[in-house]
Amino acid sequence: MRIHRESWSHAYRGILPHAHLKPMISRRTAAWWRGAIRSRDNVLVLAINDEAAGYATCGRARHTGREEGEIYELYLAPKFQGLGFGEHLFEACRATLDLKGYRGLAVHVLSENEQAIGFYWARGGRPVAECYERFGEATVAKLTLAWD
Repeated sequence: MRIHRESWSHAYRGILPHAHLKPMISRRTAAWWRGAIRSRDNVLVLAINDEAAGYATCGRARHTGREEGEIYELYLAPKFQGLGFGEHLFEACRATLDLKGYRGLAVHVLSENEQAIGFYWARGGRPVAECYERFGEATVAKLTLAWD
């Protein structure tokens, strides 16, 4: 829960209105995480020296595009960002989706989250779609990046 709170605050401050970001973060209670772990989705946790440093969730794509697999979330605690650990989580997601037989991979990223777009671009993701989501008075663009 700490990683989620810290990473979302770090990633979306200034992109999403505070009035919407804070409740989005607080909805991730221990009960939510227990449900996610029991679900058919995959929850991967990266530990560094017995400290949880990041997490990712992945599974069947939620949209109807060519890509069958999707990384729903991939976040590192801010102190572990920029050190190469995200690539390990990314590759673990790819391997997990490959084992399930999903062809292709997609991820959805807020267009203003330049750090995330750069991360996925460096790993070969390319934009295939764009949509918009409203958060109160704010409309935010979201890109879908994909890999074959």
